[in-house]
Amino acid sequence: MGAKAALAALVLAAGLGLVSPAIASAAPTCGLVWGSQAKSNAATVPGPSQDPITNIRAGRHGCFDRLVVDVNGVAPAYNVRYVDDVTQDGSGSIVPLRGRASLQVSVLAPAHDSNYQPTYTPADRNEAADVSGFRTFRQVAFLGSFEAVTQIGLGVRARLPFRVSTLAGPGEGSRLVIDVAHRW
Repeated sequence: MGAKAALAALVLAAGLGLVSPAIASAAPTCGLVWGSQAKSNAATVPGPSQDPITNIRAGRHGCFDRLVVDVNGVAPAYNVRYVDDVTQDGSGSIVPLRGRASLQVSVLAPAHDSNYQPTYTPADRNEAADVSGFRTFRQVAFLGSFEAVTQIGLGVRARLPFRVSTLAGPGEGSRLVIDVAHRW
């Protein structure tokens, strides 16, 4: 086959859709199917844990922003849901958060040991994790513990899909993980 015939065959194949150029994508293909309804495992985990929270941190991923709550022991029960206003247990005070939507995170584990000594004390309760530059997160506020339930307010840019999971480790500890998608 001559060069002209090969070129003609290639043009014909491209016209028929048999050959297509590769399309590069800067963004990952997420395909998330999480939804935005409340998530809880409280019905399957018996009562509040006595294993305390030791840290709250955040990270950025290609398709979502992640909030991690470190626990010094077994994974605790949790309730995570979108609310109009995040309120503090005990006082009922509204906690204003940056963003157009708010997730109320209740972790059924204290932020103190059995002698009521704090096991987690952020430098700034209103900025418990630095989320500047994040695509979805706007603010992480540590609201404290009341009757063995620790509350966290998570301000996000919009009501977006999220998932909640628990992970073992590191060591004898565990992690509560909340991922909020960058988009629907």
